Amino acid sequence: MSRLKVDNIETRSGNNVAMDNSLQIKGYTAAERDALSNPQAGDVIYNEDDGTIDFYNGSSWNATSDNTFLFNVDYLVIAGGGGGGRLGGGGGAGGYRNSYNNETSGGGGSSETSLSVTALTSYSVSIGAGGAGATTVQAANGNNSTFSSITSVGGGGGGGYGNGTTANGQSGGSGGGGGYNTTNTGGAHTTNQGYSGGSGYLVNGVYASGGGGGGAGAVGNNAAAGQAGNGGNGLASSITGTSITRGGGGGGGGDTRGSTPGTGGTGGGGSANSASAGSSGTAYTGGGGGDGSYNGSGGIFNNGGNGGKGVIILRYPSTYTISLTGGASSTNGEQTDGSTGYKYIQIEQSGNVSWS
Repeated sequence: MSRLKVDNIETRSGNNVAMDNSLQIKGYTAAERDALSNPQAGDVIYNEDDGTIDFYNGSSWNATSDNTFLFNVDYLVIAGGGGGGRLGGGGGAGGYRNSYNNETSGGGGSSETSLSVTALTSYSVSIGAGGAGATTVQAANGNNSTFSSITSVGGGGGGGYGNGTTANGQSGGSGGGGGYNTTNTGGAHTTNQGYSGGSGYLVNGVYASGGGGGGAGAVGNNAAAGQAGNGGNGLASSITGTSITRGGGGGGGGDTRGSTPGTGGTGGGGSANSASAGSSGTAYTGGGGGDGSYNGSGGIFNNGGNGGKGVIILRYPSTYTISLTGGASSTNGEQTDGSTGYKYIQIEQSGNVSWS
């Protein structure tokens, strides 16, 4: 037996426990472990089959190996939408990346791979703001959204009525619509994040029409005689347990003496208006801003609408609890998706996240 001494436990009579010895935990095969009668929460054994230290949490045995605290998180990362132009094109939707349940990403891209994360480790989240609508010519692009290594590109701003390339839609996650000039092409998209913007239309320098901003799910419509382009539609996702469409492009505007303003794409795209500024893309959808039309009867140039703010939605096993730090916030906080065994959260402000 062991004998207690002042500074150590002495090994005697076959007892192999001493203060300066390694601790040997009782070993079992997995079958022997599972056959143990009435295990108690906190019981610990050595799993001879897997080479892991296993503990009983009151309902099941769990291994504490190198990957014990690794788990997968599904994400929907949407960037800020581009702003609408002024007498030109609608803003493109923010880039749209999705890993949930084989749902598509923007631009017809395949579902992405879930991100493997480690509990008790901090990961950055950045929520892209929407681009400002045009008050003079060309609108601003939206800002990128990022979750750890996953980045979605901000939507392209809509083109305006200025000379040269300022009438082109800008490139982005989805491209902005082209505006009012002989150069009026729609902006290009980012592969697997969105679609391109539509081109503008011009007849003899008057009665101009802007192209629709590209959406996550469809291209922005080209403008035609008498009709500005509608914004491209967004995509639906059920990552929160409910199907919601996000990432619509903004509608193009034009000279309302001979052109009907375009409507925003489904999923938060802003529409152009004949008598007022284009409407903004919907917040937390990354929708593009609607273009500001020219009200010819009043001689008024209306400003473009702002792009909608982006969003990050994360879905993870319900055995974990998320913490938001560094300014990250969520209006409704962590939610449980019924009896599916998963939680989700919609993050609306930049900062950091971790799980425990």
